Amino acid sequence: MTPRADEAVIVAVDLVPGHDGTTELLVRLRHPNGAEGPVVLDEETGLRLMNNCGAASLGDLVGQSWRRIVEGS
Repeated sequence: MTPRADEAVIVAVDLVPGHDGTTELLVRLRHPNGAEGPVVLDEETGLRLMNNCGAASLGDLVGQSWRRIVEGS
């Protein structure tokens, strides 16, 4: 799925420790107006995002539409 010009895209991803001992995904989104902001995804949602994007590594998520986060939820 190629992101549209009028939607947020993933520009960075990192693994961070979750409050319950699991690993979470810190996803940074860039919005069409240039603003950037973080979104923290729990382990299940992070794995679903990786699957939705066919990602083998975190770097494969960069450039993907934010909508890939909510697919199949």
